Amino acid sequence: MVRTGNESKTGTTRRNARLAAIVLGLCCGGAVSVPGPIARGEGPGDRVDFGREIRPILSDACFHCHGPDSETRKAGLRLDLPEGVFGETASGAVPIVPGDLDASELYWRITTDDEFSKMPPPDSGRSLDPGQIDRLSRWIEQGAEWTQHWSFVPIGEVPIPEVEDENWPANPIDRFVLARLEAEGLRPSPEADRERLIRRVTLDLTGLPPTVAEIDAFLADDRPGAYERLVDRLLASPRFGEHRAIGWLDLARYADTYGYQADVYRAVWPWRDWVVRAINQNMPYDDFITWQLAGDLLPDAGREQILATTFNRLHRMTNEGGSIEEEFRVEYVADRTDTFGTAVLGLTLGCARCHDHKYDPISQKNYYELASFFDNIDESGLYSHFTDAIPTPTLMLYEGDQERRVQELEGRIREAEADLASFTEGRRAAFEEWLAGGGREPVLVGQIGAFSLDEAEGETVANQANPEAPGKLVEGPEAVEGKLGGGLRLDGEDSLVLPMGNFTRDEPFSVALWARTPDVKDRAVIFHRSRAWTDAGSRGYQLLIEEGRLSVSLVHFWPGNAIGIRAIDPMPIDEWVHVAVTYDGSSRADGITLYVNGEPASCETVRDGLAKNITGGGGDELTFGQRFRDRGFKGGMIDEIHVFERELTGIEVAHLADGNALIAALATPPDQLSESDRERLFSYFLANCDEAYRDRLEALEALRKERSALVDSIPEIMVMREMAEPRPTFLLERGAYDARGEQVESATPESLPPFPAGAPRNRLGLARWLTDPGHPLTARVAVNRFWAALFGRGLVATPEDFGNQGRAPTHPELLDWLSRSFIESGWDVKRLFKQIVMSSTYRQDSAATSELREIDPENLLLARGPSHRLRAETIRDTALAASGLLVERIGGPPVKPYQPPGIWEENSGQTYERDRGEGSRRRSLYTYWKRTAPPPSMITLDASAREVCTVDRPITATPLQALLLLNDPQYVEAARVLASRAFHEDETLEGRIAFAFRSLTGRAPSPGEADVLAELYREQLDEFRSGRADAEAFLAIGDEPRDPEIDPAEQASFAVLAQALFNHDECQMKR
Repeated sequence: MVRTGNESKTGTTRRNARLAAIVLGLCCGGAVSVPGPIARGEGPGDRVDFGREIRPILSDACFHCHGPDSETRKAGLRLDLPEGVFGETASGAVPIVPGDLDASELYWRITTDDEFSKMPPPDSGRSLDPGQIDRLSRWIEQGAEWTQHWSFVPIGEVPIPEVEDENWPANPIDRFVLARLEAEGLRPSPEADRERLIRRVTLDLTGLPPTVAEIDAFLADDRPGAYERLVDRLLASPRFGEHRAIGWLDLARYADTYGYQADVYRAVWPWRDWVVRAINQNMPYDDFITWQLAGDLLPDAGREQILATTFNRLHRMTNEGGSIEEEFRVEYVADRTDTFGTAVLGLTLGCARCHDHKYDPISQKNYYELASFFDNIDESGLYSHFTDAIPTPTLMLYEGDQERRVQELEGRIREAEADLASFTEGRRAAFEEWLAGGGREPVLVGQIGAFSLDEAEGETVANQANPEAPGKLVEGPEAVEGKLGGGLRLDGEDSLVLPMGNFTRDEPFSVALWARTPDVKDRAVIFHRSRAWTDAGSRGYQLLIEEGRLSVSLVHFWPGNAIGIRAIDPMPIDEWVHVAVTYDGSSRADGITLYVNGEPASCETVRDGLAKNITGGGGDELTFGQRFRDRGFKGGMIDEIHVFERELTGIEVAHLADGNALIAALATPPDQLSESDRERLFSYFLANCDEAYRDRLEALEALRKERSALVDSIPEIMVMREMAEPRPTFLLERGAYDARGEQVESATPESLPPFPAGAPRNRLGLARWLTDPGHPLTARVAVNRFWAALFGRGLVATPEDFGNQGRAPTHPELLDWLSRSFIESGWDVKRLFKQIVMSSTYRQDSAATSELREIDPENLLLARGPSHRLRAETIRDTALAASGLLVERIGGPPVKPYQPPGIWEENSGQTYERDRGEGSRRRSLYTYWKRTAPPPSMITLDASAREVCTVDRPITATPLQALLLLNDPQYVEAARVLASRAFHEDETLEGRIAFAFRSLTGRAPSPGEADVLAELYREQLDEFRSGRADAEAFLAIGDEPRDPEIDPAEQASFAVLAQALFNHDECQMKR
């Protein structure tokens, strides 16, 4: 059995055994019905419907070898297209000749006894039963009418059917339902009683049960329109958005962690709160989709529109050592594409990632053309292992006046930069006076490291600039002849570590050295101040050789939050090269200068978007050579290293390179200086000799630091942002990231409507295509999902698959009418929900007659009201709400309610620290969702793990679910607090039972039910008063203090009664 951490062992077994018996006595039925076919007569004269009866047969039995997938297609025959079905094959045979069975090759193939000719082949694992063969033969005899797959047909105008009973329909929905029922010779069920109706609609629209007071008010409201007023109130409740958001979070694969091995926290909850706001504000569904797909591309996109695009970034991410960055980046693009297909198109696009779709008209090329829309953001395939950097692109989540303050500081920085430039020009006279003074010796201020590398004592390398801060040799680099005296040869795994260089992005610095590479390096680290390579976010700064060229970058998170430049010319091979990097503290790429042999190198800008710190995460020292999870400077040699805590000027760098440039310039009479040397000396004068200039420079640096301190405190969230230059997308053979085929352009499948003329070939154009009123799928998929939320199943039973392998709609005309109405209403979601819940179809009693159970066990005909088990979140929230424990605050970071100990520790080595008080009583929507260890109480009740996009949750019935509701501290605490409420609500046992029963089931107990519960209460009271069970220990479970006004044995006994009610099927079911 499941045991809680603070549950008393005494009496537990007896109590649970008795509860099991009581629960069985109270339950009216199981949570899962046994499905069966609708009884329908089929005679030789019945017209066979191709879409509903024939296409599914061809899809199941034939398309695998004779369908859209060109790689597995046999004999060149396609049975998914009319030209293949009715055209002549290479052998001269015609698969189907309308009206002529004898001439139809397909008919002979499915009926022959010849095992070499029979189709499907006996060894294929597929076969046709007699009923399927009969339908195929009758279809051929009736003329073999071929129609396009229903979901790809545009939604036209749908006439509302006539019905015999004009009194029953409350709106057009009912006419479609009633017309079908009358055709089947059936009648709808009567309307549910008011108690059941208010509970049903309140649970459906808010995910919470009605209070006893709300039930009584509704029962007492005998004015016309009472039900509609109830519906309007519920739709206006903020609880509507919270409840409806849960389904969308499943689709969006929302979780509070990255997934995979480490599965650490990521703060994406602001997007979840955006979803709740959007639903509560009744954002039109086309905007709801457009913002999430492409809000960043809308004209003058606001913060909320950009925030919405986090939807595309909610996939799992990894930082596991040894992972290939590009492999996982491609995986993320595929996830976005698959999610797009499932969530809004209702198609299994992922089946076309490795080959043409076997059942639907979607080629592998189509898949990658769609993927191209999601492949154009500046992202990494790995997130940081050692830092808390948010994977780019990101959006700053300003609070209060933070954005104004940042903008104000940015303005002051620009003014200070302009003032410094103006002041600089005004220092010409002071410079000329200084220059005329003559007799100047070279002075390079700000040097914190000078390492000649001429000699080393053991592992220590002398620092001529500061003997108290020597360097350290790690793994023993080889001492060799350097450029000037001794140097070091690195082997790719060893390094020289200097205890300095932990500069922030606002601090100017310079690093110079002599370097020699033995060959063209694809990638090599010369020096870095960071912990590791890509999977650490590379936070810090670095000098690399990439594809033979020197490159410099300062990184918060690579690639999107960094600045970087790369030399145009390759680094010379097998010769000493003086390399220097200077940086001015501006956080701009033009603030980096790369010098080669004393001259500025021609460079291209690689990245120019550094917005946050470059420190933190470890690796606080300046290292030459090896870097964790990277490639060191193998075979490379280094010598004469200099480190400065300021930006060196050009002539100072030249002086470090040749040892004479500054001496020569200072020794030259002023009137003989070249214009170039005069300008270089002017920069030198400002940097080394002009106190007034340095004061202004320090003031500018202080402003930058103030800005950074503020910006670094502002959280970020992953969003979408298009790259300026589109990334090429390739068809990937078998879906492998490194098996590139032909390059593809952004496009939509030919089997669906054409891309809008003039629309941009980006995500915004894709959203426009998707939400075009003529699109056959978008509205149908959404309407079907909303219908399923209310009825437990959609009009299409496979909401994730509207393709050939999906189920046909039970009421196709109703689905199309609702979809057309939805579009014409301006995609008004609340109006659609109101339409459905106001219908007589929805308001029917859910009890099934024996005739209906036999004819339509799954309620496909809608001859009765909806009845299905509540979602995991609703079951938990019902217990909290009924007990009065529920905290109804909206939004905010995820919370950690009760959970059995050890789950996180065993799964990931992390520790689960439960929130006390309010955090354990928030709505389940806000529960911390860890992908590799989802909340066990939710998963036990069939919640989605949210690893991938999930449309429909399974419904199971297991003993563990009952044990959860009996033993989980959340439910134990709710039970005892509900007991306290009941005691304060009424003085009699009968009244207390009625209050608890109504709070959880929405109706009063029958006399028999009340008697059973009263008997349970008395038995438990005897258990607790006799000492066989410990009431005090039982009442100590949970954070809520015990009610001191109630006798412990009485409260504990009634709490056990409440536990029995939690397991009552009417508490878990919506009827």
